[in-house]
Amino acid sequence: MQIGIDKIGFYTPHLYVDMEKLALARNEDPGKFLIGIGQEKMAVAPVTQDAVTLAANAALEILTDEDKEKIDFVIFGTESGVDHSKAAAIYVHRLLGLKPEVRAVEVKEACFGATAGLQMARGHIALHPESKVLVLGSDISRYGLNTSGEVTQGAGAVAMVVSAHPKILAIEEPSVYHTEDIMDFWRPVYSDSAYVDGKFSNEKYISFFQNVWKQYREKTGFTLSDFKAICFHMPYTKMGLKALRTVLDETDEDGRERLLAHYETSKSYNKIVGNIYTGALYLSLLSLLEQNTNIEAGARIGLYSYGSGAVGEFFSGILQPGYRKALQPARHQQMLEARKEISVAEYEAIFTTSLPNDGSAVTLPVNEDPATVCLAGIEGHKRQYINKNNRVGG
Repeated sequence: MQIGIDKIGFYTPHLYVDMEKLALARNEDPGKFLIGIGQEKMAVAPVTQDAVTLAANAALEILTDEDKEKIDFVIFGTESGVDHSKAAAIYVHRLLGLKPEVRAVEVKEACFGATAGLQMARGHIALHPESKVLVLGSDISRYGLNTSGEVTQGAGAVAMVVSAHPKILAIEEPSVYHTEDIMDFWRPVYSDSAYVDGKFSNEKYISFFQNVWKQYREKTGFTLSDFKAICFHMPYTKMGLKALRTVLDETDEDGRERLLAHYETSKSYNKIVGNIYTGALYLSLLSLLEQNTNIEAGARIGLYSYGSGAVGEFFSGILQPGYRKALQPARHQQMLEARKEISVAEYEAIFTTSLPNDGSAVTLPVNEDPATVCLAGIEGHKRQYINKNNRVGG
């Protein structure tokens, strides 16, 4: 039985800040942000968007009534959850109008959460081949204004339908993984911004990649020549390239040129959205699949997932016949082009806007947000979400 990604959707907020202008505002050389980090635009989430709404908006574009009938498991990977107890998946379940006979859980391990969800989904489908699983990776990356990590912020979500006989990518066995208890990045429960040891995190990202790639190579016998492309988790677009370069001497010149060229394609969305944590690897995959012109069905794609703290995993998948028909490049291009640029001052005002944490009621300006699903306010300590298409609320 083949199990894998049947559909994939993506959503990012309608606001962004230009990284060249942010660099100038921070008295930095723009080349540091544009070339050294590899980011051009950074998505900015208005107060009406959070991890729940981003995920729901990403899923809305791909789900049909048939999908909703067959989905019996929703797995929400995030490190930007809105409740210490209630799973974000439950809010999304209602906003999407899914049937009640569904498991719904939230998974957390930094940027690794969506990969954990994808692998859990595969196990579920193996036991229940007629069912489908909705896997979500949704986050708002926050490090704080005028911090070293500010340039690697962003916001967005990826939604994937996992099924038997997938239309896009059939996931292969084996998958290899590695865990260490380290403090390269963390977000204490009392902080709405993350803390990061940037140099240490970069070193661990690369060493974990080398570790799992070696494991994978030993278990499968595959080499770089067996891969058309490798997609990476991208906290910023130069990060994956640093890891890839450490193994390129294992292949010939044609192989190096192929992998580097496809890496450039795979970062096309990430560089204008920014870091979306759990969804970043799958946004890279989506970029590759929607923007490439020469990758045919049957090609093997490698995927490297990394979540600080830390867990790393490497696995692969085979592109399915007609996979392009299951993608929506025109829709995503339209969404990205329709975004509104805001000034650095406007971005800073949005960043410092916070919701009440004392139970006070608040109503938010959802009419200013073009998204279908929005956070409408807080009442009685409860977040009030709406789906504008059917006015689902509460």
